[in-house]
Amino acid sequence: MAVRMIPFIFVILWSSGFIGARFGLPYAEPATFLLIRMVANIVLFILLMFVLRAHLPRGKALFHSMMSGLLIHGFYLGGTYEAISLGMPAGLCSLLVGLQPILTAVIIVMVWNEKTRLSQWIGLLIGFIGIGLVLQGNMEWQQEGSRKAAYIFAAFALLGITLGTLYQKKFCQGVDMVGGAVWQYIAAAMLFLPVALTTETMVVDWTPEFIFAMVWAVVVLSGIAILLLLYMVDNGEASKVATTFYLVPPMTAFQAWLVFDESFDGYGVIGFVLAAIAVYLVTRKPKLPAGDAQVAVRTQS
Repeated sequence: MAVRMIPFIFVILWSSGFIGARFGLPYAEPATFLLIRMVANIVLFILLMFVLRAHLPRGKALFHSMMSGLLIHGFYLGGTYEAISLGMPAGLCSLLVGLQPILTAVIIVMVWNEKTRLSQWIGLLIGFIGIGLVLQGNMEWQQEGSRKAAYIFAAFALLGITLGTLYQKKFCQGVDMVGGAVWQYIAAAMLFLPVALTTETMVVDWTPEFIFAMVWAVVVLSGIAILLLLYMVDNGEASKVATTFYLVPPMTAFQAWLVFDESFDGYGVIGFVLAAIAVYLVTRKPKLPAGDAQVAVRTQS
């Protein structure tokens, strides 16, 4: 039972990242917060390298790891934190960025000409309807006047996580995950450092709330969540993560309601449900016919 719960625990932890961002951003500007987080991540994963006897990638693997880190940790986290700092509700930000599986499917169809199943087309349509309902609904923003910029940064984050995962899948196969993560965090830190130096004051209010948010982001999200992911990959459970990722936006909205009392009306509730259904339809694997399934079982055995 504990092993079966691991994918859901992973999704819950991932969802809390949006809550942690809103929790810590009042005490540090986005690039400054993320710069500190990346440096702490580097230290944490270097320690994990010694514990897990991992190794640092070299040559092309080093380059590809850094490029993946720029997209996934740099652009994705940077866009997410900027959007939330501009007042976007954590639940809405999670919903927009959570469209990554749908955008990935669209890109694969357009670039690699893969066939799209009817259920995926239905999922795309349901997803757009869900987003429209959420945007039409009454979600309380933290501040007014910066919504356009917040949407741009959220789109930037969506593009970063989508291209980053595609890049990693294509160029980082076989790369040590822990050692590769070190280079990924180094690349992201190199991105956030000049941004923080040139556009922010880099003043940090080291309150207990900020320290808690930073520890949560580094230890729980970057540490425990990654270890759970490694465990699932090693034990053949990674595929279950993809089928539960559609729960991230509604889970984030629920957590934001509990912690920050982020409110949303009936349109928002329906929109979140439709978006979850859409991601599930786009990402679920088709069932094999009985004959094909038996052949697959024989092949695996």
